[in-house]
Amino acid sequence: MPITVTVTDPLPGARTCEPIIFSVPEALSGDVWKATAADGNEVICQRLATRSDSTRTTFAATVTFEGSTTLTLDGPLADPASAPGIVELPARETDAFVRLDTGCFDLELCRGTAQGEGSSKWGLRHFAATADGVDLLPSGNNAIGGFYGPFFTPENGLINPPEHTTVEIEVVERGPVLHHYRMHGTVPDGLLPELRGKRFAIDWVFTYGTPFFQRKYDVEDFRTVINGRSVTNKITVGDEFEGGAGELVFDRFDTAGGTRYRAGDPYAHQLVDMVSETVRDSTATSDTFARFREQLTGDLESAHWDLYWRLFCVWEKALDDDEIRDRLARVRSASHVLADDVDRPWIISDDPVDVSSASHETIFPGAASKTAEYHSGTGRTMVWWTSVPSGAFQIVQRRQSGWVNWGSNSENECPELPVGADIKTGWRPAPDGWTAFADQLETSPEVAVVEEPARG
Repeated sequence: MPITVTVTDPLPGARTCEPIIFSVPEALSGDVWKATAADGNEVICQRLATRSDSTRTTFAATVTFEGSTTLTLDGPLADPASAPGIVELPARETDAFVRLDTGCFDLELCRGTAQGEGSSKWGLRHFAATADGVDLLPSGNNAIGGFYGPFFTPENGLINPPEHTTVEIEVVERGPVLHHYRMHGTVPDGLLPELRGKRFAIDWVFTYGTPFFQRKYDVEDFRTVINGRSVTNKITVGDEFEGGAGELVFDRFDTAGGTRYRAGDPYAHQLVDMVSETVRDSTATSDTFARFREQLTGDLESAHWDLYWRLFCVWEKALDDDEIRDRLARVRSASHVLADDVDRPWIISDDPVDVSSASHETIFPGAASKTAEYHSGTGRTMVWWTSVPSGAFQIVQRRQSGWVNWGSNSENECPELPVGADIKTGWRPAPDGWTAFADQLETSPEVAVVEEPARG
């Protein structure tokens, strides 16, 4: 009998290649189907193997419409390989798992190499919107999608899991409409015993033509203390971008409803000072320390953000554990006082924040679920929505190195995003209307399936 899918948008405005998932209460053969939309256009529907069984068949499609539309399933394609959709491209990085042209993004998902360098990170090491072709991570030395606190913090004597552990990547679904990958990894051991050996999984979903992608982080239950506060099952998710020394790919930050923030990062400043002191005064004799001492004699402010953190990383073994504990305890003690100093007032802004003009080119905004960073000249805009608000953020737009960061943590590396939150990250050619776009990320269209009796 004919099958019709009704798609209704509870929000005003147009949707572009909006992903929808629907199930038919019967087993249907064929991996790729064709449907006809209300406007007469052909829509490709991909059967999702992991959500289908002998009693139902689940499909994914992307639809462009305003208000509402309908799809009528026509039948399986005789030649599924001829279906328009996501295309796999030649990879650029040696540890790449897959490079995709989604029809909206050119992106590369990497496993990581665990060699401790910026180029060792897993996650998205290249990312460009096909509309402008500008790679927001051209060097491959930064990545979108790392998670950090509480595991990968100086407090635990570790930094940057994408640099110090690899992931295995499982293909959950792969077809013309939807690619779903699941990363699996284990946190390496640091100084805090309660955080050792925890396993994690990260789901990534990319859909054809869609101007956003989706992900979710799951980590084995944990509880610890960071910045003097109890942290239970909360993490820092970090998305990095780069424009090269003196260039910023994003130079403004905005929050739906206005931004409440404190400027400056005393913790990072104290850490840089401790790097200088350690390079000057430490009696460590390891070959790694000698190598870092040579690398850290120049302009620290223009160095890769992770370089001076690595000096205090247990994994690197530049310093012994006791020296790491002692030096970082002094950093924390001083930075905790400075972070809450009366000279660092909360600022309330209804306008986007020029982060690079703030002290340390860093701000710490308060709780939010809808945020954006954009470039005031080109208009290029990234938008984030989280299914539950992160309690705080760390936003960096550092012109000296060209490094830009969106992180779900508060002062002193304290993680603030609950594990298991859904994250949608989107791209727009201009910041105008970004909050309405974020509303669409939050509220998906309503989808209903109707089986009509056969005539006659």
